[in-house]
Amino acid sequence: MNPLTKLNSWQALQTHQAEMSGTHMRDLFADNPHRFHEFSYLFNDILFDFSKNRLTKETIRLLINLAEERDVKGWTEKMFSGETINNTENRPVLHTALRNRSNRPIYVKGEDVMPGVNHVLERMRKFSEAVRSGAWKGFSGKPITDVVNIGIGGSDLGPAMVTEALLDYQRPNIKMHFVSNIDSTQLFETNRYLNPETTLFIISSKTFTTVETMTNARSAREWFLNVAKDESAIERHFVAISTNAEEVRKFGIDLGLMFEFWEWVGGRYSVWSAIGLPIAIAIGFKRFEEFLQGAFEMDEHFRKAPLEINLPVIMAMIGIWYNNFFGADTHAIIPYDQYLKRLPSYIRQMDMESNGKRVDRDGNPVDYATGPIIWGELGSNGQHAFFQLIHQSERLIPADYIAMHENKHPIGEHHTILLANFFAQTEALMKGKNAQEAAAEMKAEGLSDEQIAKLLPHKIFTGNKPSNSILIQKLDPKTLGSLMAFYEHKVFVQGLIWNVNSFDQWGVELGKQLAKAIQPELSDNQPIHSHDSSTNSLINYYKSHPHSR
Repeated sequence: MNPLTKLNSWQALQTHQAEMSGTHMRDLFADNPHRFHEFSYLFNDILFDFSKNRLTKETIRLLINLAEERDVKGWTEKMFSGETINNTENRPVLHTALRNRSNRPIYVKGEDVMPGVNHVLERMRKFSEAVRSGAWKGFSGKPITDVVNIGIGGSDLGPAMVTEALLDYQRPNIKMHFVSNIDSTQLFETNRYLNPETTLFIISSKTFTTVETMTNARSAREWFLNVAKDESAIERHFVAISTNAEEVRKFGIDLGLMFEFWEWVGGRYSVWSAIGLPIAIAIGFKRFEEFLQGAFEMDEHFRKAPLEINLPVIMAMIGIWYNNFFGADTHAIIPYDQYLKRLPSYIRQMDMESNGKRVDRDGNPVDYATGPIIWGELGSNGQHAFFQLIHQSERLIPADYIAMHENKHPIGEHHTILLANFFAQTEALMKGKNAQEAAAEMKAEGLSDEQIAKLLPHKIFTGNKPSNSILIQKLDPKTLGSLMAFYEHKVFVQGLIWNVNSFDQWGVELGKQLAKAIQPELSDNQPIHSHDSSTNSLINYYKSHPHSR
């Protein structure tokens, strides 16, 4: 690829940004009464409004030119057709095959992967239905009442977020729990009130060697056997989601209870695979298929829609606009729905682990910003926590605001008040409040001219703060699947623009390697001198002070 900053489309955007830098969105709306209709799209039950951004039709045209120059369409077909686009690990990227509801053939090394995908889905269906119906019994003959998923990263964040989001679709007779933290407190608190006779553990680890996951899994195994006594009981209470049959067998899990997936499924994109087994148990396999269907329909839109009306492409390019031409370092995800409280964490991993790179696909250092810092919180809570900074600081913080048209549990005026805040916040961020408006407001409140002069600087909001609004008819498995695929493809497109490999994560491995070296050093009282002075001192301080082992 040509160096990004040398492209004609990039340089045209730089010129355009200089022209747009003094433009206020108030004026854009005043000049164009049809702005919302020109800068919003409806996909099934998802309304995507990007009109409250510092952009014009010319901005979109130039951004699409950049997407074309980076061959977004060509790379999209490479991904969907199974080409090896993860060049540093020499793998295809085919999480989309996991939700390929058309069942069209997708070939990897000459073999259609869809029969294997369908086989695993059928096994997930049978097992999840057996657990949900009570046909699957524990070692003492009692049905399962609690399912504990033990994983980390994508093996935890995806299923945990989805089961939380779709809590309203679950049965009260089976409760879902998620353990990821190596801090033993999480496992202890999870197991504290569970009955080993009615608890099922799902151990999710592609290699079945991930330190955090397997340490938690072995401790869960010990906790279970303290009651069950007989190791043969493990086969009624432990299942594995992995590719490593030998390690699964050594753990004591029947290989008939190992649900496989493939090297072309990245961890943060694995929720659509057997990693989604907790979701299928929680909401039922039919609704799990609806979840896959929603993602598939967004995939089809992404593959086929022209770039200029392609929702993931538009959202991705707006992100490029702020990240690379306005210097915005962060991007906030603000859901106005209690069920989506884990969504910011899920998107944070997907985005930052994918595009947090300092070199391009060829290993050359980049001279432009890549992935932004992703963060966020529930909307109404955030209004009383950090919105002050978004409204009045000098920082530019683009944000996505997400809300549901329908509320599943309407009580009084709750949902009306919630949506009033959802609509008001993006309007306030866009419009702000100028000196004349602030002064008139204080005058109407009866303040003196002296008081007004003193308070006026504190009451001014510059506005012109960008946002996307995503309004969904209702939160159900299908719309959630579409929303998640929407963000996946946005991240993919941004990676293409920056020419980074969005599907490896070598940076995750460094800390793991160092931890393996330090762990045995903590087992005795001998002073350590093999690290830098800070690390040596921290380790030695820990070893010299009493602590429980």
